[in-house]
Amino acid sequence: MEHLKKIGSTLGALMLGTVAVASSLALSSQPASAQAAYGSYIGVGGSAGLTELEGDRENAFLLAARYKLLALPISLRAQGFFSGEGTAVVPTISYDYPLTWQTDIYLGAGAALTTGDTPVGQKVSFAIQPGVDFAVPNTRFIVFGNAVIAIDAYDDESKPAVSLQGGVGLRF
Repeated sequence: MEHLKKIGSTLGALMLGTVAVASSLALSSQPASAQAAYGSYIGVGGSAGLTELEGDRENAFLLAARYKLLALPISLRAQGFFSGEGTAVVPTISYDYPLTWQTDIYLGAGAALTTGDTPVGQKVSFAIQPGVDFAVPNTRFIVFGNAVIAIDAYDDESKPAVSLQGGVGLRF
């Protein structure tokens, strides 16, 4: 009988200790918050050409897209430029470097595919694209900005076309 009393009191103490530890953990732990910096988006904005051609600079309406590869710090990007003088598409692949949970900087390389006069030139050329993406906290919005430097981008002149872009995107 004495043996059963010892087992009972040991089990009771063990159960009380377990309840105390579980209660303590439940009260002191905080909810898990798995936050990714952000992912893919599609956006709109504007583009301003910085390079003059025959005393004129091109501006354009911009469509931008980013597809984030989840396992790697790499994104596939594309930008469409639509101006009164021509259109261009600039597909790039970028290496993304996170500065904070909300901000990435990146450097991309690709091509500027153009028809007519655009902020990124007049002909097909190699393009470099440095930029930054900022995820607006507690929303699905992205604010983005970048430059496109298209090497040897003009028909008559051997010079680069440089443009600056900015806009707002919606994460998906």
